[in-house]
Amino acid sequence: MEDGKPVWAPHPTDGFQLGTIVDIGADSLTIEPLKQKGKTFLAPINQVFPAEDDVNKHVEDNCSLMYLNEATLLNNVRVRYSKDKIYTFVANILIAVNPYYDIPKLYSPETIKKYHGRSLGTLPPHVYAIADKAYRDMRVLKMSQSIIVSGESGAGKTENTKFVLRYLTTSYGTGQDIDERIVEANPLLEAFGNAKTVRNNNSSRFGKFVEIHFNEKNAVVGGFVSHYLLEKSRICRQSSEERNYHIFYRLCAGASEDIRQKFHLSSPDTFRYLNRGCTRFFASKDTDKQILQNRKSPEHMKSGPLKDPLLDDHGDFNRMSVAMKKIGLDDTEKLDLFRVVAGVLHLGNIDFEEAGSTSGGCAIKNQSSQTLEHCAELLGLEEEDLRVSLTTRVMLTTAGGAKGTVIKVPLKVEQANNARDALAKAVYSRLFDHVVTRVNQCFPFDSSANFIGVLDIAGFEYFEHNSFEQFCINYCNEKLQQFFNERILKEEQELYQKEGLGVNEVHYVDNQDCIDLVEAKVVGILDILDEENRLPQPSDQHFTDTVHNKHKDHFRLTVPRKSKLAVHRNVRDDEGFIIRHFAGAVCYETTKFVEKNNDALHMSLECLVSESKDRFVRELFESSNNSKDMKQKAGKLSFISVGNKFKTQLNILLEKLRSTGSSFIRCIKPNLKMISHQFEGAQILSQLQCSGMVSVLDLMQGGFPSRAPFHELYNMYQKYMPPKLTRLDPRLFCKALFKALGLNENDYKFGLTRVFFRPGKFAEFDQIMKSDPDHLAELVKKVNKWLIHSRWKKVQWCGLSVIKLKNKILYRTSACIKMQKTVRMWLCRKKHKPRIDGLVKVRNLKKRMDRFNEVVAGLKEGKQEMSKQVQDLDAAIDALMIKIKSTIISRIDIDHHYQALVTRSEQLLTAMQNKKKEEEERERLRRIQEEMEREKKRREEEEKRRKQDEEERRLKAEIELKRKQEEEARKKREEEERKLQMEMEVQLQAEREEEASRQTILEQERRDRELALRIAQSEAELIPEEVHNDMGLRSNGSSVPSSPERAVGPQVQASKAAACAKKYELSKWKYAELRDAINTSCDIELLAACREEFHRRLKVYHAWKSKNKKRNTETEQRAPKSITDYAQQNPAPPIPARQYEVAMNRQQRYFRIPFIRPGDQYKDPQGKKKGWWYAHFDGPWIARQMELHPDKHPILLVAGKDDMEMCELSLEETGLSRKRGAEILPRQFEEIWERCGGIHYLRTAIESRQARPTYATAMLQSMLK
Repeated sequence: MEDGKPVWAPHPTDGFQLGTIVDIGADSLTIEPLKQKGKTFLAPINQVFPAEDDVNKHVEDNCSLMYLNEATLLNNVRVRYSKDKIYTFVANILIAVNPYYDIPKLYSPETIKKYHGRSLGTLPPHVYAIADKAYRDMRVLKMSQSIIVSGESGAGKTENTKFVLRYLTTSYGTGQDIDERIVEANPLLEAFGNAKTVRNNNSSRFGKFVEIHFNEKNAVVGGFVSHYLLEKSRICRQSSEERNYHIFYRLCAGASEDIRQKFHLSSPDTFRYLNRGCTRFFASKDTDKQILQNRKSPEHMKSGPLKDPLLDDHGDFNRMSVAMKKIGLDDTEKLDLFRVVAGVLHLGNIDFEEAGSTSGGCAIKNQSSQTLEHCAELLGLEEEDLRVSLTTRVMLTTAGGAKGTVIKVPLKVEQANNARDALAKAVYSRLFDHVVTRVNQCFPFDSSANFIGVLDIAGFEYFEHNSFEQFCINYCNEKLQQFFNERILKEEQELYQKEGLGVNEVHYVDNQDCIDLVEAKVVGILDILDEENRLPQPSDQHFTDTVHNKHKDHFRLTVPRKSKLAVHRNVRDDEGFIIRHFAGAVCYETTKFVEKNNDALHMSLECLVSESKDRFVRELFESSNNSKDMKQKAGKLSFISVGNKFKTQLNILLEKLRSTGSSFIRCIKPNLKMISHQFEGAQILSQLQCSGMVSVLDLMQGGFPSRAPFHELYNMYQKYMPPKLTRLDPRLFCKALFKALGLNENDYKFGLTRVFFRPGKFAEFDQIMKSDPDHLAELVKKVNKWLIHSRWKKVQWCGLSVIKLKNKILYRTSACIKMQKTVRMWLCRKKHKPRIDGLVKVRNLKKRMDRFNEVVAGLKEGKQEMSKQVQDLDAAIDALMIKIKSTIISRIDIDHHYQALVTRSEQLLTAMQNKKKEEEERERLRRIQEEMEREKKRREEEEKRRKQDEEERRLKAEIELKRKQEEEARKKREEEERKLQMEMEVQLQAEREEEASRQTILEQERRDRELALRIAQSEAELIPEEVHNDMGLRSNGSSVPSSPERAVGPQVQASKAAACAKKYELSKWKYAELRDAINTSCDIELLAACREEFHRRLKVYHAWKSKNKKRNTETEQRAPKSITDYAQQNPAPPIPARQYEVAMNRQQRYFRIPFIRPGDQYKDPQGKKKGWWYAHFDGPWIARQMELHPDKHPILLVAGKDDMEMCELSLEETGLSRKRGAEILPRQFEEIWERCGGIHYLRTAIESRQARPTYATAMLQSMLK
């Protein structure tokens, strides 16, 4: 398989291992590891990735590799790490692996100078390159920038943040004192806010966003530090392997003797707030000797000092003192800080015991009297006041008796301990706030044009026991991960879509549901916690129950007993909950959640410290009290929500991040032991996946991370171009420039407003453009030539377009006139036809008046009277004609008037007949009567004709109505069909969504298990064996389906059902076994089943190869694109078992269709080099295949020998039998086959036993015999 090329397959500890594909399974590949020849294992097909030709090769930007996948990313990082190259780019994102030792000259002043003003990609990856990019983006785009430094605890976030700050102040500072102050502020913040944890010796236990502000000239003018969520519980308690904040140990180790005596300091083991954790100092061999013996704890004396290249408590105390001086803190203020720190230590040593009185309260132990005195002295308090405030609580009555009466309520021992710890936390947290405020005061600025912000906040945390601090930190990381997804994946794809680049969409896990679980109004965990705090008797159990009840069926929340770790299964449902975060499931124990969410002190303690004799302590509490509403309910703890305060701060931070440009540094922790040169692949892969790097790789497969607006490129390069070219508009200028440079069209793409570059290509373009003048002159010549060509083509196109437009206008003009003429005629006819018909009838009556006059003239008696009647009738006829001409009159009215005149004329005739002599008159009357009869008959005929016309019109109307009804019925039918289609689409979409959610759950399960495994490694605890099948679930959101019924969609389900209905279970057969069965079996049914399974596996394998193809290369085509497209759009139903015999009846069909190789279609757009693709199908499967191309040797393929290169689709799937003119006669195929040497090729394959038995092989063998 794959010509024996190596591939990456999953490995439980290394992440991936090299191997070769030895067999294709039903849904998996059989891999033989390179290091363990002869042994094989099964790997899901979507977790196997092709390896580079040289696996020891490393690149600076991972996007430069031929194969972009998570395995090559991990290997590239591994190889670079082994060569002490800890930085790697993935497009514009920096991956930084913590080396756990100092790499020589990596951060030297010479290195800073080297990166100054250099484009990203021109120098090796470095944190300085990201810092310089942020600065240049700020300067060019006139927009503030943010650098988000993220990663697990111990991954090196704080150190990388310091390097960014140092680079910006060194490179772009004004050279004044302010630059040094910004850098020196870090050690001071670290002393008060960092501590040793099990995963990191210098873990930041608070988050900070450091802004460096620049003026209009882009020089540093000042800075500002915002801080978030100091971990206050650490002040009073730490686990055995952890320490309190560094300042406590540095004060004990490095303070001078007079300070030690003044503040009554001794070794760390003598203080309760230190001795429950690790009491050893950080020190080297030399500095350990400088620490006096009376300052070392027994643990330190026994086990020796803690070792870390960056930490040294004795030396760091001196460095911190120097830093304090540099940022403007005088000796008095420095001593004030140390005094409060010492006061907190002594406060922790105050012990309580049950009082003997009936009040049921407690008292301070006699042994603690000295400690109480020291504490009161250091915090400027009266000893007795402190004693009373710690053992009693003041209440003011609000009802009954005199209002405002002060009552002292004695506290029990546990309550007094809690009050003491609450005071210590309050004092220390306000001291930390003061330190940050003083740090900000030391680099003030009047005005700022823009800033560069560096975010360093605690990474995703997961311990065996997780509390409120971890909950808040992980909530923050969920928000930052969402920001990363939006900025890098969502916004990037939206930009590609907006600019019309047509890049494939990349799917990623949206964690909005997890964020809503925490912060939603009313039902969010933070709001539920606040509601609990407001109750008269809040409890952690009630809060936990409420959370579980409000989110019973929430995918992201579950009970502790469902944890993968045995230690969490012992936690009761009302003592904790599990949240499935983007990085894995974390179990939170809710004990003290309610207490930790309240940042307020009892009024008695608040008043005590607010009225301290020491001005420094008093100011610490005054500044915080001014911002609070002091109207507390007497004796009741006022409520200040820590969670909601953090949520507000976090939302403000994210608004700030969204309003700036962003750069990302993803810090990676190489191992759990925090030692150098140890690379734990599996857990690093997990970090890369959780940080979104794998999704970025998918995007960068077809992405363009560098981009520049046309006008910017134009402004940048116009000085290198002659005036003739600078007159062009920016877009045309860029197009001409790129064509002239001969840049590969795959390396860039033109959008609507900017040009986009593949990773690393912008720097190459930059270098080409700034080369020597001779080269530029040659370029200009090429640009001119290209411009003339393109303009001449445009002129030709415009001329043709104008001629076409003229012809179209003339044609439309004549058509419009004809339509107008016809419509006008029809309207006139409709309007005037009844009147014209009436006028014709009345005129016919008028013609008869001459005959009346003749008759009157022949009368001898009553002539005058008759003449008058004839004249009246004539006048009536004229009046009717005038009326018809001059007024709009209906057909019915005309007929009515006409009939009246006819009746009148008949009456007149009758009267005249009576007057005539009998003989003459009878004869005359007979003739008139005949004439009248004729007229009547004509009228009847006319009436009949009119009725016939009306009937015809009615029939036409009925036909039109029927046509309309049929049209409506057709539309209704189409609408129903469309609705049916939509319902089917909705159903398919639902299936797709169900599959996506299933994949999300599988991915979450994988992350949960990996996280549990890492906790188990670090806590020496084993994972229950229940989930031993999850080993392979390390992929980009997919897994092997757990059963045939859970396959991808309806088509696959149908195939699976057909397979299950078959007599043979072939899913466990090896690929070679299937091939052998096809070649040797005489069982028709088995042969048919084997063929179908064989070709199905070929399809799966070719799909894998297509997905993991080399970058910027076309997928190899085994059949014309029209066939593969048809197969994708019209998947053929599985062939029922009863049709196999028919299929195997050796029905031979031959086809020929045009074929252009993907590589030739750009070289030959006119299609002059069009080739032909021939196929011979033996039953449903292909037996022989030919490709004929001009100027190339024919490609001949036969089944068996060339399966991997041939079309793997069945005849039904290709759609060839439906293509008109595609099928040819056997004679035509055989003539071409023979002419191209097919007989010799097939004979060779038969003799070497590589050809599969088909009709063609049988015919050739019989002919040879």
